[in-house]
Amino acid sequence: MSELTLSPELLQISAEVQDALKNKKSVVALESTIISHGMPFPQNAQTAIEVEETIRKQGAVPATIAIIGGVMKVGLSKEEIELLGREGHNVTKVSRRDLPFVVAAGKNGATTVASTMIIAALAGIKVFATGGIGGVHRGAEHTFDISADLQELANTNVTVVCAGAKSILDLGLTTEYLETFGVPLIGYQTKALPAFFCRTSPFDVSIRLDSAREIARAMAVKWQTGLNGGLVVANPIPDSLRCQKKPSMQQLIKPLLKPKEQGVIGKESTRSCWRVLRS
Repeated sequence: MSELTLSPELLQISAEVQDALKNKKSVVALESTIISHGMPFPQNAQTAIEVEETIRKQGAVPATIAIIGGVMKVGLSKEEIELLGREGHNVTKVSRRDLPFVVAAGKNGATTVASTMIIAALAGIKVFATGGIGGVHRGAEHTFDISADLQELANTNVTVVCAGAKSILDLGLTTEYLETFGVPLIGYQTKALPAFFCRTSPFDVSIRLDSAREIARAMAVKWQTGLNGGLVVANPIPDSLRCQKKPSMQQLIKPLLKPKEQGVIGKESTRSCWRVLRS
């Protein structure tokens, strides 16, 4: 996806982010679903603000992305972050399919990995950091429950830095899907694919790179040669924060069946799975 010139009625970029892009400073896009749907208020808003400050301390500029009153916003104010946190699940969760309707209706929307990539690309932002990407759900050979994040990675020129795919997913099928669509799965200083709150999994990344410079060079070559689509940079969670007691595969799978047994399908299934795992 190339940059487009959109009216301020559709897309607004904060002054801080505009200045950074104009002066070729490092800009990091951030999603907003984690704010509205990932944690309770006020922890969600506080965490989002802390993440932005952490990025600034490293010399980059954060660009949290959301839809506010039907406008795609790149770089949110503290008040807008708190609005998303306070409204929580009343805010529409927006992926590629939902984006035009939420904008057209003038609603508030929290962006997923897919829609954050779309809006980041429209703004000219090439790097996006998140916790974990969506992927192929367990049992997808019957349900075809596959996150729109993967198709976005196949088509949109944004690099997604994350701790791997969410651990409730079928990691093996997720890696196969990425391979089929030519999406590089880079392990940052690791050969093993991290699994969100676990530093490793039984699956390998497609290539290991040990420096940001190597990754940046690969990004540049990929897009300069017309190979459209994103890259995944899998950066394992710090050892001090990893899951200390490693659950067995059976322990993970059993609770994941509960939402399906209750008839929960589609995009609601991920939230239901996390709720079961937390209980």
